[in-house]
Amino acid sequence: MAADPHTLRHPLLRCAEQVHAAVDAAMDSDPGYLRVEDKWAALAVLAAARERVRALEVRLLASADDVAVATGARNVAAWAAAELRADYGQVVRGTRLGAALDRRWPVLGRAFLEGQVSETQAGVIVAALDALPDEVGPEVKARAEAHLVEQAADFGPRALRKLGERVLEVLAPDIAEEVEHRRLRAAERTARRDTRLTMHARGDGSTDLRIRIPQAAAQRLKVYLEAVTAPRRHNGEPVPDAEAGEVGRLPYARRLGEGFVALLERMPAQVLPQHGGTATAVMVMIPFDQLKADLSSAGVAQSGTGDTITAGEARRLACTAGIIPVVLGGRSEILDLGRTRRLFSGPQRKAMAIRDRRCRTEGCDIPAAWCEAHHAELPWARGGRTDLEHGVSLCSWHHHRAHDPRYRADRLSNGDYRFTRRT
Repeated sequence: MAADPHTLRHPLLRCAEQVHAAVDAAMDSDPGYLRVEDKWAALAVLAAARERVRALEVRLLASADDVAVATGARNVAAWAAAELRADYGQVVRGTRLGAALDRRWPVLGRAFLEGQVSETQAGVIVAALDALPDEVGPEVKARAEAHLVEQAADFGPRALRKLGERVLEVLAPDIAEEVEHRRLRAAERTARRDTRLTMHARGDGSTDLRIRIPQAAAQRLKVYLEAVTAPRRHNGEPVPDAEAGEVGRLPYARRLGEGFVALLERMPAQVLPQHGGTATAVMVMIPFDQLKADLSSAGVAQSGTGDTITAGEARRLACTAGIIPVVLGGRSEILDLGRTRRLFSGPQRKAMAIRDRRCRTEGCDIPAAWCEAHHAELPWARGGRTDLEHGVSLCSWHHHRAHDPRYRADRLSNGDYRFTRRT
């Protein structure tokens, strides 16, 4: 039931009624008739108005515990979720922000009400101020609050977060380094404690990884993956995806996934710890006839971990150092274990990298250091020789294409390969 306007006495209630009235007056207008500059102005004004109304709302939420008590709800967020169909988490965050502004950071609260900072900016500033150590003292904290509010006029939430982390370098440089050292040590201990990795086989040939690792390790992994999946560059500038070749046109997440797989396959076994008495390696068991068969032939192979892969994938892995092909006879007797002479040696790979400099696929500039050695002229299983002149550097993506019967590989006059999808 709508409240009688004449009973609205509190300014908050009058404001709410006036907002509704203003929206009612504008709701039937067609924004399509606005000029560009008017649309620009209207969007800016509406955004500022929305933030100011939200500032009033979070301030009210912080003092609305009595609403929950009166209705028997466990808290105001539960009441709002049931009564107002609001998002519970959003109400909780708003209540916490309102309490922080009302009880600890009044200058920031006033700036929020006046439209000088947005809700997101206010949340970032509160987090930075609350993270200041007690030894800083109220005077420095007050200066930090005023400083970050001032910076909010020029910086968005992401930049403000970085400024907040280093605010003591500006306001209290004499203690900033010690405080930062303790903060980083605590963060590193927490990150190590929370480090974990879980694997869930999906049953469709893929596995989901869920991983949480320290930030420094994550950044190092990101550098590695981007190094192996980076699109081509010219004069130091990225080439547009339309010109970057097949790999460059892949979605970013897919490129990182391909890079992660390549990183695992390229990891040298000799640097890994001993596992079961021998250096860590992956064994792939495949019948001899299937190993020799044409790429288009069917067939399966089994890894030492019990997983089943296609014969084509086993042939590709047989080109890669660290993968040991276990060749089986007619009754599954072990005929031979793949020996290093069937794989290109370290010196051969170095010479190949110096010669090729990159993946030898047309339009691919993945560095040779991240490539795999491929038997170019004739696969080893069909009598190919593991000689430098018969090897070529291919990135993991194009090495897969070389062993994929759906693609034809043509050698160009300059020694590059061109892969074409068969029709």
